[in-house]
Amino acid sequence: EVQLVESGGGLVQAGGSLRLSCAASGFTFDGYGVGWFRQAPGKGREGVSCLSKNGTSTYYIHSVEGRFTISSDSARNTVYLQMNSLKPEDTAVYYCAADEDFDENLCYHASIGYDYWGQGTQVTVSS
Repeated sequence: EVQLVESGGGLVQAGGSLRLSCAASGFTFDGYGVGWFRQAPGKGREGVSCLSKNGTSTYYIHSVEGRFTISSDSARNTVYLQMNSLKPEDTAVYYCAADEDFDENLCYHASIGYDYWGQGTQVTVSS
C-alpha cells in the first residue's frame, strides 16, 4: 500500500524554524516527483515547493523563497521541507504529495496530477 506520512509540524514563534518530514511506504521516492502544499483556513491549497523526479529542478512559491528548502534522503525514503524565519502567514496544514508520471526534469507545483497525498501536518506560527 502506498502511503505518505508527514510529521514535524507544531507551534512556533515568528522567526523560528521547523523541519517537516514526509516518509513514504509502499514505494521509493526515487522516480517520483514530490511537492509540498499548504492550506490555510478559508483558503485554497497552494503549492509551496516541489522537487523533480531526477532531483535537478526545484520550485518555491515567492512568499517562501530564501526561507524554505526542499530536500530528499534516499536512504530514509523521506522528503523534507526545512522552514526558517517562519511568519504568521505561514500558518496552515502542510501536505506532501508524490507522483511517478511527471516528466523527470520538471517540477510540478500545481496540486492537479499528484496521485498520492499525506494526511497533513499543522504548522502554527504565533506573532
